[in-house]
Amino acid sequence: MSIPIRTRSRWAIEALQHATHVPRSSRTPSLRLSQLSTPTTKRAISYTTQNRNNQTAPKPTPATPTKPAPPASTPIPTGSPAARVSDPTPNRATTENISKSGLSDKPLELEHPAEERIDWTRSFHGLSAAPFPKEAADILLAETDPDEVEIKPDGILYLPEIKYRRILNRAFGPGGWGLVPRSESIVTPKTVTREYALVCNGRLVSVARGEQDYFSPDGIPTATEGCRSNALVRCCKDLGIASELWDPRWIRKYKAKYTREVFVEHVVNKRKTKIWIRKDDPVGYPWKESGK
Repeated sequence: MSIPIRTRSRWAIEALQHATHVPRSSRTPSLRLSQLSTPTTKRAISYTTQNRNNQTAPKPTPATPTKPAPPASTPIPTGSPAARVSDPTPNRATTENISKSGLSDKPLELEHPAEERIDWTRSFHGLSAAPFPKEAADILLAETDPDEVEIKPDGILYLPEIKYRRILNRAFGPGGWGLVPRSESIVTPKTVTREYALVCNGRLVSVARGEQDYFSPDGIPTATEGCRSNALVRCCKDLGIASELWDPRWIRKYKAKYTREVFVEHVVNKRKTKIWIRKDDPVGYPWKESGK
């Protein structure tokens, strides 16, 4: 029994589709029946199957090209034209260090970073943190030289303010201490007063309020400076400078040995009174020594 040619062609098509597992939706509609058994037909079916597999498979992520590392910069001298062009606004904190081996491109570090800056108008930083070195303490606590002590006409002993500054300079060095105002100046009709803090080696030592009298508005600037000096003397008491001047026994011994009390007469108004002076000092103007 012979099978019609049309039937055999249909069987061949179904067998070929079953072997390649090509779904109906992915078949190529433009293929003719006469082309299914040719090499061109096989290549078309193979291409269709491969395209379907590529659509279902995940696409690989393209690799990101890496940028080449920039070449190492060569230090440029600060004074060269290239340095001026590359850095038109140089900063003090980024100035290059000059070492024995030559120029370096490392920026300078600030000696006092911003986080270490202290507002001395309110802060008590370093107060009683640690004692000062023995060399400084020996200078501060040294016994007061009697020849440097002065006496006022009313009998009050004092050490001139400039000598306090000299002692501080010997102990901490010029620039190692400072007097910082902690308030605004208060000017009354007769007095100027202001609060100051003594800072030594970056540490607060003492706080005191200075005061100074004045007699006319023209004397306010001078009174302001006297107020500052008065605050310095009061702050130095906490460092032990000239502490004998607040010791009653030492004061009595000093007066008995180095001073005398004399009657004087005012040269202008002829008013008589009694004042204290050092034994090695004469009576000064406007006074002159007189009897009782």
